[in-house]
Amino acid sequence: MTIGWNFDNTYSKLPEAFISNTSPTPVKTPELIILNDSLVKKLGLNFLSMNKKELSELFSGNSLPKGSKTISQAYAGHQFGHFTMLGDGRAVLMGEHISRNNERFDIQFKGSGKTPFSRNGDGRAFLGAMLREYIISEAMHFLNIPTTRSLSVVQTGENVMRENILPGAILTRVASSHLRVGTFQYIAARQNVDELKTLVDYTLDRHYPNIKQSKNQAIAFLKVLMEKQIDLVVNWMRVGFIHGVMNTDNMTISGETIDYGPCAFMDTYDPQTVFSSIDQLGRYAYFNQPSITKWNLARFAESLIPLIDENKDKAIDIATEEINNFEKVYEIKWLNMMRDKLGLFGEDPKDQVLILDLLTWMHKNKADYTNTFCLLMNVKIQNNKIYTNEDFMVWKKRWEARLKLNNNTAEKYLKLMKSVNPLIIPRNHKVEEALTLASNGDLTLFNK
Repeated sequence: MTIGWNFDNTYSKLPEAFISNTSPTPVKTPELIILNDSLVKKLGLNFLSMNKKELSELFSGNSLPKGSKTISQAYAGHQFGHFTMLGDGRAVLMGEHISRNNERFDIQFKGSGKTPFSRNGDGRAFLGAMLREYIISEAMHFLNIPTTRSLSVVQTGENVMRENILPGAILTRVASSHLRVGTFQYIAARQNVDELKTLVDYTLDRHYPNIKQSKNQAIAFLKVLMEKQIDLVVNWMRVGFIHGVMNTDNMTISGETIDYGPCAFMDTYDPQTVFSSIDQLGRYAYFNQPSITKWNLARFAESLIPLIDENKDKAIDIATEEINNFEKVYEIKWLNMMRDKLGLFGEDPKDQVLILDLLTWMHKNKADYTNTFCLLMNVKIQNNKIYTNEDFMVWKKRWEARLKLNNNTAEKYLKLMKSVNPLIIPRNHKVEEALTLASNGDLTLFNK
C-alpha cells in the first residue's frame, strides 16, 4: 500500500536569496498526539501501512519521505509597525505535495529547530500553542474561512524554556503556499528588480495565472490581493475572530489565515477586544483589523513600485489610488455580510443604521456576539435578561419590519442566517481548559 506522497518542489528552485537549505533538528522521543484524518484524505495520502512510531518519526522530521526537499524561507515583516528582516526562525518546509485533485500544498514543520533565520531563538514550539493552532485553524476551516490547516501534532519528548518549562511539540502545517506580504518586502529591500520579477512571476504562476495576461501585472496583482484580503477580514469580522498579530509576515498572498499565536474568538461584544499581551496599544484589536489590512496592503504596494511604472512618482500615484479604494470596497462587503447575518435580502437605505444600532446595543449591554445572532435565529441559548430589555425589543421590531421587504419569508431568512452565523465557536475558556489538561497528558477534552 503506497502512502501517496507526490512532491514537486518548485520554491526550492528559486534563487538562493529566497531560501536556505535547512533540515529539521532530530528530537529524542517523538510521540504522535493527533493526526487530522479528514485532511489526510484531502491530500490523497494513506498512512494505514505505518504504525504510530513510524508516524511519530515522520511528523517530527526525524525521518523524511522520498521526494521531500527541506528549506526555510526568507521574508521580512512589519512587526507592530517596525520593519525587521526575518525568515522561518522555527519552521522548515518539507516540500510541495500535489494531491490527486492536482492541488498544490506546502507541507511545513513548525517548531522543528533552529534555522539560519532563528537569530536568538531556539527554533522550538511548545505543546499548548501547537494544539491551539490545531483547534483554531480547524474551526476556521469548518466555518468556511480560508486558512492554513493542521495535519498533525507530535510531542518531542524534550522541554522548551519559556516563562516556565513546557513540553515541546512540532505541528505540521498545510497551506496553499507560505508566500507572504513579508516575502515581497524582503526581496524589495534587496533592491534587485530581477529578483522581484522572479518572485512576481512565480507567485502569479502558482496562485493567479489568470492575471498573467494583464497589461500591468503588478497593478492587477495588487487589486486581486486587496480583494482577497478584504474578503478574509470580512470573514473574521463575521465570526468575531481576532487574529492578534497582524504583522505583514502573517498576511498570506493566497488570502489564507496564517499564524495562530495569541488569537481568539470574541465572547462579549467589544470592538476594542485585544488578544495579544504585547499589543498594549490595541493595534490589532477587533475593530482595527480592516485598517491594519489596508496598512499591510500599502506595504505590499510599496514592494511592487519598481514594477508598477518606470517613473517612480507615477508608480506611487497609481498604487496610492488603488489602496485608497480599500474603504469603499470593504464597507460594501462588510455591509452585505452583516445583512446576511441578519437575514436581510436586497438593500435598504436604513440598513447601516439598523446594523450599527444593534452593535451599539450589544456593546453597551455586554451581549455575547455569537449568541445574539443565535437568539435571532430562534436557537435556544442560556436565559439572559438583557434580551428582554426595552431597547432590544424596540430594535427587534425594526428588524422584523425590515425582514418583510423583498418577498422575504421565515424559511428564506433563516436559511441565509444559518449559512453565515456559527452556532459553535472555540470558546476561549473551553480551549484553555483543554490545553491545560493536554499539557498534563490528558487529551480527552482536546479530542472531544
